[in-house]
Amino acid sequence: MRALRLPGWKTQPELVDVDEPTPGPGQVVVKIGGAGACHSDLHLMHDFDAGAVPWNPPFILGHENAGWVHALGAGVTGLEVGQPVAVYGPWGCGVCARCRVGAENYCENPAAAPVPGGGGGLGLDGGMAEYELVPAARFVVPLPDGLDPVRAAPLTDAGLTPYHAIRRSWSKLPPGSTAVVIGVGGLGHIAVQILKATTATRVIAVDTRAEALRLAEEGGADLTLRSGADTAEEIRAATGGRGADVVLDFVGAEATMRLGAAAARTLGDLTIVGIAGGTLPVNFFSVPYELSIQTTYWGSRPELIEVLELGARGLVRPKTTTYGLDDALRAYAQMQDGTLEGRAVIVP
Repeated sequence: MRALRLPGWKTQPELVDVDEPTPGPGQVVVKIGGAGACHSDLHLMHDFDAGAVPWNPPFILGHENAGWVHALGAGVTGLEVGQPVAVYGPWGCGVCARCRVGAENYCENPAAAPVPGGGGGLGLDGGMAEYELVPAARFVVPLPDGLDPVRAAPLTDAGLTPYHAIRRSWSKLPPGSTAVVIGVGGLGHIAVQILKATTATRVIAVDTRAEALRLAEEGGADLTLRSGADTAEEIRAATGGRGADVVLDFVGAEATMRLGAAAARTLGDLTIVGIAGGTLPVNFFSVPYELSIQTTYWGSRPELIEVLELGARGLVRPKTTTYGLDDALRAYAQMQDGTLEGRAVIVP
């Protein structure tokens, strides 16, 4: 079969021919219907060195995957060949306290996982191929009626990651509250939709690009602001001087983190999702009192089931552009130069 494989750190992916996978006991082979291209893949191609993560190339890219069950290994029950499914991306050990409740994104025994701290497309072969080998049936989640694999694929990360970040702050998003989304790209535009679908909060979207702010408006943002020197003051003015109850930073650069802290309300949440590598100095007087600052990584398997349901009901619809496997590198190039709107989905 044909596959898009990353041969090494700081290299371009290559289209190669590889053997079609065969499932072993407890494993599942998924025929890929859609594989999302993620901005984090660009970090794998351009930024990472050996030792940055506990796994190394070569491997097939694609950690946002959905399709149909193609083959079942011995002992697998509850799935049928031909059934539409999504693949849960973080592959943990399955037995630690976090994994037992489905939070394999926070596995506490990574040495016993299929690949420490990774998964398909992140150390092991992913979904930018005709088929993907999934090492355990628990990572395969049936799609609800009304949701096809192309629409489901980006929900497995670009939907699940903001959903998890928002869900943990639901208690701070009642009527009368304000949430700020910084960076309305592949994840941020879905975050706007999730906020509107699951909370009663007012949503303010912030970006440097006019087209991104238009995408935020399409998703239901109540106010859009072009990022600049006065953005924090504009957010405070729009909230009666109080600031935002929840700030979600989908960039993670120093400037956006400082904006988030400056715009946040006392007792609020500042959640850093983007991995641009910024830092935020914290001392007693530098942030609002009792502002909780945290990072998040992906989401849990039960949360993925909830996100897929939102997608099936049409409440969360990522803006996507589809590409064939031959055009995958063009999708990454558009992502790199900022001309990709929404999310790219590779359809092998």
